[in-house]
Amino acid sequence: MDTRKALPVLLLFAFMLGMISFPAYAHANEDTAKQIVREMSQYVGSQKTIALSFESSIEIITPQLEKIQFTNSGDALLQRPNKLRAHRWGGYADVYMYFDGITVSVYGEHINKYARFDAPGSVDDLIHLLREGHGISLPGSDLLLGDSFPLLMADVIEAKYIGRGVINGVECEHLAFRNFETDWQLWVEAGEKPIPRKMVVTSKTMNSAPQYSITIKDWKTNVDPTTEDFVFIPPIDAKKIKETELIEFDELPPEVQGDENQ
Repeated sequence: MDTRKALPVLLLFAFMLGMISFPAYAHANEDTAKQIVREMSQYVGSQKTIALSFESSIEIITPQLEKIQFTNSGDALLQRPNKLRAHRWGGYADVYMYFDGITVSVYGEHINKYARFDAPGSVDDLIHLLREGHGISLPGSDLLLGDSFPLLMADVIEAKYIGRGVINGVECEHLAFRNFETDWQLWVEAGEKPIPRKMVVTSKTMNSAPQYSITIKDWKTNVDPTTEDFVFIPPIDAKKIKETELIEFDELPPEVQGDENQ
């Protein structure tokens, strides 16, 4: 057999095999990615108490098409079903949030002002409320839902298992997802504790595709919070403001808050 003549045929045959097998591989790859998210959701939702710290960043695009990144650090303490405390600080805001199952209190230490509003219900109810917009930023809060899987997968049109990665020295499963408005990536700790370790969201509907990211550094469960951990007592000289004024607690400097939608 003339191998020179057979080579194109063999290459074409190999290519055809690849064409045939790729859809099955892609489907398995997608199933793997979604299964890891499901396991992460089940694990996080099963934890009665969680204490964590994080670092987050958000990019804005100026009218001159310059991309600027702003960073924050923070921590959170959660007790299911209806207790949450969070603290976020950066170069332009130092904000505390307390939720006792009935009332939400938000205190901006950098301006010594606070706001309160009623939001009776669970932590999940509060997270959904924050998504609707109350001028309060709680990075990565979707990941803390009792069942985050339906929300995370709701608009996904493509899912991929990328492989292994390392976040802060922790080996993770690296996943990538797409929907019509964003591409987003998720790193989930490998092993028996599928903790969400990093999330990056890239906007596809804004100039220069700005990104938002959060990295979870410390993660503890089975902590023992007290009732007082979720109660806010305002400083004597603190000024109470209306709920509609919470924009003052934004993690961006005032002069660029309007630019992020450019």
